[in-house]
Amino acid sequence: MFGKILIANRGEIAVRIIRTARKMGIATVAVYCDSDADALHVEMADEAVNIGPPPASSSYLVVDKIIDACRRTGADAVHPGYGFLSERAAFVEAVAASGIAFIGPNAKAIAAMGDKIESKKLAAAAGVATVPGHLGVIDDEVHALAVAEDVGLPVMIKASAGGGGKGMRIARTLDEVPEGFNRARSEAAASFGDDRVFIERFVERPRHIEIQVLADRHGNIVHLGERECSIQRRNQKIVEEAPSPTVDARLRAEMGAQAIALARAVGYDSAGTVEFIFSDDDRHFYFLEMNTRLQVEHPVTELITGIDLVEQMIRIAAGEEIAFAQQDIAFNGWAIETRLYAEDPYRNFLPSIGRLNSYRVPEQGTTDGKTIRIDSGVVEGSEVSIHFDPLIAKLVTHGPDRETAVEAMADVLDQTVIDGLNHNQPFLSALMDHPRWRRGALSTAFIDEEYSGGFNWIRPEVNLLNHLAIVAMSTEINRRSRRAGLAGRLNGASSSVEGDWVVMMGAQAVPLSVIAARSSSRVDVEMQAPAFARPVRVVSDWLPGQPIWSGTIDGEPIIVQLRSVVGGTRLMHRGVDVVARVMTPRLAALAALMPEKQAPDTSKLVRCPMPGLVVAINVVVGQEVRAGDPVAIIEAMKMENVLRAERDAVVAKVNANPGDVLALDAVIVEFE
Repeated sequence: MFGKILIANRGEIAVRIIRTARKMGIATVAVYCDSDADALHVEMADEAVNIGPPPASSSYLVVDKIIDACRRTGADAVHPGYGFLSERAAFVEAVAASGIAFIGPNAKAIAAMGDKIESKKLAAAAGVATVPGHLGVIDDEVHALAVAEDVGLPVMIKASAGGGGKGMRIARTLDEVPEGFNRARSEAAASFGDDRVFIERFVERPRHIEIQVLADRHGNIVHLGERECSIQRRNQKIVEEAPSPTVDARLRAEMGAQAIALARAVGYDSAGTVEFIFSDDDRHFYFLEMNTRLQVEHPVTELITGIDLVEQMIRIAAGEEIAFAQQDIAFNGWAIETRLYAEDPYRNFLPSIGRLNSYRVPEQGTTDGKTIRIDSGVVEGSEVSIHFDPLIAKLVTHGPDRETAVEAMADVLDQTVIDGLNHNQPFLSALMDHPRWRRGALSTAFIDEEYSGGFNWIRPEVNLLNHLAIVAMSTEINRRSRRAGLAGRLNGASSSVEGDWVVMMGAQAVPLSVIAARSSSRVDVEMQAPAFARPVRVVSDWLPGQPIWSGTIDGEPIIVQLRSVVGGTRLMHRGVDVVARVMTPRLAALAALMPEKQAPDTSKLVRCPMPGLVVAINVVVGQEVRAGDPVAIIEAMKMENVLRAERDAVVAKVNANPGDVLALDAVIVEFE
């Protein structure tokens, strides 16, 4: 077994690998760029080596720096994690030439499966079902148009060396093909150093289902069941689960057999994932690609099988045989993973950057048959920059069935506190309560279909509105009692709060009557709300200043996040985000008469929708543009975003140039 492993990665996956290595008694070495000097993976590792400045092209992607760090620290093996160098055959060869073990598959298998064009040819030869398409490199826009016409619309334009949603564009019309080709090729070059793209038929509304395989160097190959990864936006997975709601034992065996056949055909020897698209309509599946590395979503497989995939990778790389056969693998319960990203769900999930001024997650472990696991590479005070993936954490829950795992995830999300930057927690929370998600009626088009206008603020239904009003009133009672100097008790406080109140939440007004504020070491209040035919009792241990209100309303548990804002309290629960102001009926009547503040007209401005790098400016002063014409291209986290004119206009002023780094909402172009 290895004595010391260097992790050629950063963030949560580096932390994840360190934890397993520590459990196995193996020393670890972290590498870091200048901006990651205070990162969690650096703190946790036994040793750490600086490998240069950001971005990744100057640090984490420089093979010589990684190998030099191994030599300097005496590491006898390298684990690449995912992304960066994890699927670079040349890196594996360089590591081997230096006498260092690579914890992952052999270079030949990586090369065979890393090239999406060649991998599809190999899959077809191995008897694996493949999607119709043109399995050759596309030369230019003219060639792309000809191939798209031949294959049949819609088509997917994909980077041959791609992964992680980068270098992928869907074209539903021929007009969309040239730009899709250029954006896919540009992203591929920036992310993978390889601008080759190919085209295949895009299967509408499929599920994305993948099979986890393990193979050793002695010819043993097993599969660990499937993961459902259909909840995606811009081809990037954001929610995964195991098993899939649609896969039965027969289909699992069939998909598993094809995954094993492909792994055997390429001489695979580590953990890997064979991805398929699946049609609910005809129950057919097609090979998508094979990821020759550890997947981001591997925790859900670990929770339903009890098998540590990182440990298996290490043991296989050390020459050990897999210690179990296919018939020994049992699938237990259900696991859900949500990816918590630094992105703005209210702005079409555009990337966000900033510092985590607050970052708190629920306690990990198993209670009442429900397991909580948090894989994260950040701590309170960490910074999310434009240079790297915006993943903050992976929240994972496990229960005996899907409903339990989903409910547990909804509670975990409500208890996860993040301040300082925009994040997708409100969307994930709302998703957990979405009826279609609850039914398991999924496809990769789920977000486009259910949130076609983008994710917007959710108007709470009447019952929840009343519950939030009751929570707001409860916190106000607690604050008033403490301001009265009652040392946390409500003795004598009831006289100042009993009676009629109104909780204003935007244009919604919820009248409440406080019947009794009982003496207790915690808040214990009886109220009357219009939606309830009887008085309700509220019990909570919440103290002023705490960001989580946890308690019961008539015995029903509820978790609400709280933030103090000017003139009131912000309440967040299951994706609902409202500001509540507790008032007397007289003040509420006066507040209703106040005119609404009108937002300024910004229709003549093209603003930067997220912090990012200007890749191109497509217009000049005096140019006439039509609605839909590209105005600028902004890159953030290696994804290119095309900004378009929303109406016909004439360019009056251009405020940015290629190469500029812009802040959120910076004005790029002004129209006459």
